[in-house]
Amino acid sequence: ARCMDHSSLKNRFYKGFRMLTLGWSDGCTFMPLDFTLLSSTNAQINGISEHIDKRCSGYKRRVEALESAPSIVPSMVKRALDAGVSADYVLMDTWFTQQPLIQSIVEIGLDVIGMVKATNQRYLVNHQKLSLKALYKVATPVSNQKGILRSVHTTMANGIPVKVVFVQNRNKKSEWLAILSTDCTLSEQEIVRLYGMRWDIEIFFKTTKSLLRLQKEFQGMSYDLLISHTTIVFSRYIVLSWQHRCHNDYRTLGGLFYELCDEVNELDWAVALQHLIELLQDTLKKSNKTIQKWMKSQLQQWISGLPTYIKAYLSISVCEV
Repeated sequence: ARCMDHSSLKNRFYKGFRMLTLGWSDGCTFMPLDFTLLSSTNAQINGISEHIDKRCSGYKRRVEALESAPSIVPSMVKRALDAGVSADYVLMDTWFTQQPLIQSIVEIGLDVIGMVKATNQRYLVNHQKLSLKALYKVATPVSNQKGILRSVHTTMANGIPVKVVFVQNRNKKSEWLAILSTDCTLSEQEIVRLYGMRWDIEIFFKTTKSLLRLQKEFQGMSYDLLISHTTIVFSRYIVLSWQHRCHNDYRTLGGLFYELCDEVNELDWAVALQHLIELLQDTLKKSNKTIQKWMKSQLQQWISGLPTYIKAYLSISVCEV
């Protein structure tokens, strides 16, 4: 197909396919799950051959390639869920955060978090249909949150309630960006944090193209060849991600990791309490005997009233006071 290179500033075109990828991430590990190489009936150069068996996967892949990207995303998500993949949110960029696709994902049972841009989409606030720019003006300012400007609860034209968070554009601080979430229970910080995981797929694209030779190792006019080549590259990345998680991600220790985290928190608390006791002892040494006697009595009563599990963290006893 004849495709436009959106990364080029000169509006260049190339002969090939647009790759649509679905991946899974927990913020530390990214795994590609599914992909399709898209064309279109208008831009296609070589159509589907009549000699291809319509029962085979190759024919089904070719038919899918002629569909629009937003119409394919729900089927890709369903295939991932049917394969046993568990997820809570579908993260999207501005290309896909459109009301029809959002509704399709919500009907599957997943929430959507994605960045939205100023288009003809309208949002309902107090029975008024507002554009994204007008929505920013009525949104509630958020204080004491760096980079987060405003947020608002609203409803899309299709009736789905959403929460829109406006954040500062790092590249141009006089402008803002909008992040939409269908899970209205999330805080502004959590919505921004979850959306930040979407950056993992950008790193994935960079790695596969630069290091794993995506688009470079094999080139040909066979659609099956390109599907096989992409599958091999994705498989390499999955193996590398799995190895990285096993050797570098401490969460692979399972429950031991979380127990150690809890122990570290307890130690921090115990150290702080111990420092408080030592500070009081140093103060006592600098005071006169009357104050020392009174302070020791008060400190002894306080320690005696502490629960046993707290006393266990202290290196002193009541008698030592």
